[in-house]
Amino acid sequence: MNSSTPPFDVIIVGGSYAGLSAALLLGRSLRTVLVLDNGQPANRQTPHSHSFLTRDGETPAQLSAIARQQALAYPTVQFRDATVTKATRSGDGFIVTTHTGETFTAQRLLLATGLKDVLPDLPGFAECWGISVLHCPFCHGYEVKDKAVGVLGNGDAGFEMVKKIQHWNPGLTLFTNGPSTLTLDQTAKLRQHGIRILETPIVALQHQNGQLQALELADQTALPLDALYAHPTLRQTSDLAGQLGCALDEKGLVIIDGAGKTTVKGVFAAGDTHTMMRQVLVAAHSGLQAAFAINMELFEENF
Repeated sequence: MNSSTPPFDVIIVGGSYAGLSAALLLGRSLRTVLVLDNGQPANRQTPHSHSFLTRDGETPAQLSAIARQQALAYPTVQFRDATVTKATRSGDGFIVTTHTGETFTAQRLLLATGLKDVLPDLPGFAECWGISVLHCPFCHGYEVKDKAVGVLGNGDAGFEMVKKIQHWNPGLTLFTNGPSTLTLDQTAKLRQHGIRILETPIVALQHQNGQLQALELADQTALPLDALYAHPTLRQTSDLAGQLGCALDEKGLVIIDGAGKTTVKGVFAAGDTHTMMRQVLVAAHSGLQAAFAINMELFEENF
């Protein structure tokens, strides 16, 4: 153990919007807080963040920088650039270990490590992800409205995606990337709305610095496109919840109650770790909510 570092009230693993929001409230509550983060947020390629009141259109990096500056203005909050590789219970508290072997202890642990997008193995997809290959019309739909837009999906999931996105982009194309698994009723409904269904497999995304230009198809054609919506597989960025024994749901999300408490006493979760609503404002709210619950527990415990 790093004996030179005294125990913290709270260790927050993950220093993006949820973690920093929690750190801000906890700092204002005179709690000693350590935020550990490796600087790899899921939205690091996204040019702009939207739907955050008073901050609409700013870059994710700008929002993070402001949040960190404001949280660190409180003297009991510390921030370290580190990847946490291990977390264990120690008596009534917890020990976390970083990639460099440093260890830190705390009474409470907040997991704000988020979700990782498992991208398909298509040339150009990763380079376009978050820039012109998009996951959310509420986040990006306005910027690509009325442009040439496609949806990568199939079956029920593809149908549900098209149902939302056609509001911004009537007449879009659904790329099933192989034989369609849509039902007859779904196919008829899409055609009724002028949605083209293309089953030809995609072999690559042609782009310029992440800006999609065309989809290269297996029949050697290239279909011009400005943006593509897709829902890659998601998984927890970190296995810390599993190490600690926190229950996960069928989607692999950490199960919490209404206050951010996991199924393990003293462990809380915030941000994308427990929800599919991957928006900055939602993450910030959940961090605030978890910090409030942590405070209430410590009030009861220490009085």
